[in-house]
Amino acid sequence: MKFGVVTFPGSNCDEDMVYVLQDIMGQKVERLWHKDTDLKGVDFVVLPGGFSYGDYLRSGAIARFSPIMGEVINHANRGGYVLGVCNGFQILTESGLLEGALLHNNNQQFICKNVHLKAVSQDAPITKGLDNSRTFKIPIAHGEGRFYADQTTLERIQANDQVLFTYCNAEGQVDEQSNPNGAVLNIAGITNAGKNVFGMMPHPERAADRYVANEDGKLIFESLLRYC
Repeated sequence: MKFGVVTFPGSNCDEDMVYVLQDIMGQKVERLWHKDTDLKGVDFVVLPGGFSYGDYLRSGAIARFSPIMGEVINHANRGGYVLGVCNGFQILTESGLLEGALLHNNNQQFICKNVHLKAVSQDAPITKGLDNSRTFKIPIAHGEGRFYADQTTLERIQANDQVLFTYCNAEGQVDEQSNPNGAVLNIAGITNAGKNVFGMMPHPERAADRYVANEDGKLIFESLLRYC
């Protein structure tokens, strides 16, 4: 599979993502610049973490208008795969490719730490290969990661099996104490109705290398490669 990793002004996880996809997962990777209007034949587009355009206005609100996003939206609407991590997730909600919004953390502080996740969706490629009886330790690093959606939207994404991950404790219990940012229903990631666009606040690319003593994130990439 050929991946394209987009770099926006302020992206800081693009090279991390390229390294994991190319050097660890053994995939072909194209580096895509935000001013490009050509996806260079990639099968899978990744919007990495960072602070696109300095997070001015709202995180992801300006990057949504970068020239390449028109092509990313077209790619997704044709059924092409797209993954947004952290700031990339914010860009996807601002673009309308994913429902809901990412609001300021409820403590109004930037949070950088390891959290535990449970895989929820049994049908989305990013979670289909994961054991939902175990937890995954994945880092977060965000100031605006509190997922929010109105009640009608929440009911719809739950009914459509669109919740990808929820925050939990190390034993897998989903509760208020294990919610780092106040996200509604402890939601850490969602997919669209077509199950081809994925967004998550935690950073699997930061937990995919044996040299950082954590390869839980690698399992997420393995699921993508197996089922996409």
